[in-house]
Amino acid sequence: MNKLLTLSLVLMMVTLPVMASEPLQFAETWGYVSMSRAGEYDDSVPLTDVLYFAADVNCYGELISVPKITTLKVTGKRRHLVFICDSKSLTHFVLSPRYDVRESIISQLVTAVQPFDGLNIDMEQVPARDGEDFLSFVQELRQRLPDKILSVCVPARTRAVADDVYPYDRLAAVCDRVFIMAYDLSWSGSDPGPIASVDWGNRIASYAKKKIPAEKIVMGIPFYGRTWASEPTAQAWYYSGAMRIMKEHGETGYTYTGDIPHFAYDATVHVTGWFNDAHSVGKLAETYREAGITKVGFWRIGQEDPAVWNLLQVK
Repeated sequence: MNKLLTLSLVLMMVTLPVMASEPLQFAETWGYVSMSRAGEYDDSVPLTDVLYFAADVNCYGELISVPKITTLKVTGKRRHLVFICDSKSLTHFVLSPRYDVRESIISQLVTAVQPFDGLNIDMEQVPARDGEDFLSFVQELRQRLPDKILSVCVPARTRAVADDVYPYDRLAAVCDRVFIMAYDLSWSGSDPGPIASVDWGNRIASYAKKKIPAEKIVMGIPFYGRTWASEPTAQAWYYSGAMRIMKEHGETGYTYTGDIPHFAYDATVHVTGWFNDAHSVGKLAETYREAGITKVGFWRIGQEDPAVWNLLQVK
């Protein structure tokens, strides 16, 4: 028997505040484009900066998946190569000057970024003890790329964090832009809630302005949403857990096929979804503009409510 899931999607109902009657003007609007979904990019949207996501590092310390600048037809916008490394262990070896891989990656990045206007460093797995090496890594790229726009992604902060490997002030002193990833207030492992709330975003902007020159701040805004289920439906079990879950769902026994026991039951799962539309994105953007932020960015192009572009204007 196939497991039957009845999904009940609960959309949070709110009373919509009044939005500004005129489009929100920003000096810069940045947008990430996943190269695996390049077809979702529309060159007519009001962006000033397009970020090509992303060059990565393999287990041999080689730069891979470098986007081709010709993949997207981009007119009148600056183009940035994004560099990621999503393994904490590999990030350590890339950053540490004790290993040859660091110099190799820096040299490969310097070559790869030449057709682009800038390089965006999106290293989100910097180990706790590698903070100084991360800073020197960014500083060396700054020295090697004096004519490119150098930007760095940092996690959202509302206050100082002890031994922070992403110190806003020190990174801002090196980079042209600091892209604050003001999203994932609620994530897959948390309770259901907004990806970014207006109040939370306001507190992030307030803290950022104390640490980063205002002209260097790019406040990140999420286009995506998430769902949370009241009960996981696919996972591994202890024997005792398998016995318990069967009992909880009224299954009194199991059968054997090829001498291997198995069971089946029907389950009703309550799913809660939080997402962003043009209104919520507009309220976040309006909050940042009122805080004196002149630059915003979006993760990512293709995930948005199309109506969002009617609310934005490049000054």
